[in-house]
Amino acid sequence: MVVAAPLLACSVDDFPEGNSFDHPPVPTPRGAVETDPQSESLEQPSSIHEADASEPRARGLWVLAEGSVRVLDDPSRIEDLLIRAEKLQATDLFVQAYRGGRAFYESADFVEEKSRPAAQDVDVLGSLLAAAHERGLRVHAWVNVLSLSTRRDAQLIRDLGRDAIMVDRMGRSVLDYPNFDLPEPDRRFYRMGTPGLYLDPAIPAVRRALVTTFRDLLTRYPELDGLHLDYIRHPGVLPFSPGSRFGVGLDFGYGEKSRARYRLETGLPDPIDGAKPGMVRGATQWDDWRRVQVTRLVEEIGRETRAIRPGLLISAAVIPYADRAYLSLAQDWRGWLESGAIDLAMPMVYTLDDRLLRYQLETFAGWPEADRIWPGLGTWLFTDRPGRATSQLDVLQRAGFPGEMFFSDDAISESDGLLEALSGVPVNP
Repeated sequence: MVVAAPLLACSVDDFPEGNSFDHPPVPTPRGAVETDPQSESLEQPSSIHEADASEPRARGLWVLAEGSVRVLDDPSRIEDLLIRAEKLQATDLFVQAYRGGRAFYESADFVEEKSRPAAQDVDVLGSLLAAAHERGLRVHAWVNVLSLSTRRDAQLIRDLGRDAIMVDRMGRSVLDYPNFDLPEPDRRFYRMGTPGLYLDPAIPAVRRALVTTFRDLLTRYPELDGLHLDYIRHPGVLPFSPGSRFGVGLDFGYGEKSRARYRLETGLPDPIDGAKPGMVRGATQWDDWRRVQVTRLVEEIGRETRAIRPGLLISAAVIPYADRAYLSLAQDWRGWLESGAIDLAMPMVYTLDDRLLRYQLETFAGWPEADRIWPGLGTWLFTDRPGRATSQLDVLQRAGFPGEMFFSDDAISESDGLLEALSGVPVNP
């Protein structure tokens, strides 16, 4: 497994009112706790939040649609998932219900649905929701928004055409990339952070299709506690580029229709037509405009789904390097927290570098929005070293965040040692 790639993905790719069952409230930050003496030694960040230690914290678990467990493929797998969740003291399940442009639930005809066994006539997501709620677990529908994975045959492409797909600064559609990665000679210097096809949020038809899809999801499952947005960003390349400035690196969003909208809305000249090769005219304004397109999509999804489900919590899995996300990926997730466009952010702090983890957590803990951040640990990295996972969890808990996330249920289900180790760390020490 390439360790760098998961930095750009939630998978190797939030609690409303009015339910009849009891949910733990959205937690507030708490104070520091003592170190687990069995954890490996790490330098510890100081807790910068003062809160009532009795306030319940949250523990979320990412549940993949297309992994080794595939709980939505078979209702008989629900019970085992819930047993694991209870053992882990999880409060929230983030169940991947939409991936690669396909629904893994009972959807409307206009939403492409993943094929299921012919004999399966059970609404598995509905059954999971009911069973989880009976046990006091909240359920969030996890949706991969702008990623179509590697599905060139996706219905959204057939419906919306090539213009819906991202185009890079050199005028190449990612549809034409060989093996979903950069062509030569670029590939000698750059690689896609997460190879695949990406929709362009600057295309109004793309936004309408996605908003309509998620409205349908909430209409069919109004008992959902949250909607969890993943891949709500531009594609990225490694190494990261500083946006379109300086004529270095590679970035996306340069489709003809997107640039035409930019000219119309801003009155500014085209960013690349007539510019020197590799250079971008008005780079700051162009980057701002592309960033706004992603933000508009986040806002539209939240507004339309909350209209159906008042009190729905909107969360997002986000790149942990906030400045890189802002400059390179058009993902202004801190701004989304500030404006209320999202209720919770889950920065994916998947790393083998414990010092880097501490640095990132200390940074987030110093923000005014820290009480709405649940960092996500890459527990899958430590299936054969569960002590490392609990050590990182100890560092996270000491920073005073109101919640934590584990990626993923698949990895935990396959490692008894990891399940036992994480289960031994109280969610509310």
